[in-house]
Amino acid sequence: MKIQSLYSSAVIMSLMLMGCSTLNSTMSNLGESWSSRNNKRTFEVKTAWVRSTTEKDNLGFRKINRMTPILVGNLVIQGNGVDGIAAYERETGDLKWRLPVVNGVEPSAALIRDRLFFGASDGNFYSIEASTGRVQWTFPTKIENLSEPLLDEGVVYFLSGSNVFYALDAATGKQLWLYSRQDTSQFSIRGGSKAALRNGILYVGFSDGSLVALNAKSGNVVWELQLNRNKRFRDIDATPVIDGDQIYIAGYDDKLYCVSAEKGEVVWRVDGGGYSGVSISGDKLFYPTTGGEVLALQKANGEKLWSYKVKDGIPTQVKIFKGIIAFGESQGRLQFLDLNTGKVLGEMEPGRGILSAPQVDEKNNRVYFISGEANLYAIDAAWVKKDYFQE
Repeated sequence: MKIQSLYSSAVIMSLMLMGCSTLNSTMSNLGESWSSRNNKRTFEVKTAWVRSTTEKDNLGFRKINRMTPILVGNLVIQGNGVDGIAAYERETGDLKWRLPVVNGVEPSAALIRDRLFFGASDGNFYSIEASTGRVQWTFPTKIENLSEPLLDEGVVYFLSGSNVFYALDAATGKQLWLYSRQDTSQFSIRGGSKAALRNGILYVGFSDGSLVALNAKSGNVVWELQLNRNKRFRDIDATPVIDGDQIYIAGYDDKLYCVSAEKGEVVWRVDGGGYSGVSISGDKLFYPTTGGEVLALQKANGEKLWSYKVKDGIPTQVKIFKGIIAFGESQGRLQFLDLNTGKVLGEMEPGRGILSAPQVDEKNNRVYFISGEANLYAIDAAWVKKDYFQE
């Protein structure tokens, strides 16, 4: 009996220990499950505010709205392709000032301190005070201006709609030099290339499919390279993006090229045309194509890492922040993708598409853009922890 009792006690103790182990394991798993769910994050996209940028409703033909919003101080400045440019309070969207411009302001602008420079569709190039909208000077190009300007050492450079590239004194608007290039093709895409600058040399694309290097002081040609030779759309409207000695530049319905800045020679090329400049993060390029894809490529050789096919239209230029890329679809949504995988994180539908590259306020997790309907949006986009008990 004593032996049986000891045996029974041993068995019971063993079972109790097993039970404790199983219970502890179960409780541990429950704890891990609760902890992981409690710490789960989701990417949330919410509209903070939206404002119409036109003074009156546009009852005529639909215009192109693609100016990237400008952030300066507590203002966000936005032009439209209808009737002008205006400034809004960044947090609330309250109107601060408005400058009427006939036929509107289509291209993006350049900012230095309180001075804003932009081309307009009324045949003039403007310098205004960013804080008040007061005009400092205008320069007549006598044709609509569709390209974003570049500022450097007191000189503003821009390409007019007639393939004339200007250098103006930023303080006075006085013309310093110009470079003109003829285009004999019958078809051209609406737009223009913003110049890029490296070591005193400007690089700019033209509608005849050429990339030209110009001396920034004199406007003299350093070299020129014919890239896009298509019979239909040969335009190089994308901004050249410089990284070291490499220039990344796309032809509209052609290819993405990597070009030596020093020699003006093609290093590599990738099939698929582009309208916007590439964006660079580390060893990656993000390339929005006119075929309706966003490509993630190796910067060194153009090898494809991943691709994302947009649902509607073509993508705008990509903006990068906190491991995320943001871009608009010309006939669809504002999209947010994971930078490393191309996985969709979030989206929002503004109506009538987006042609403007978004502007990112990374500190406040806010994205600004103008829609095809000329509405300025402020979007809050961020990772948010989900509470287990709220699910």
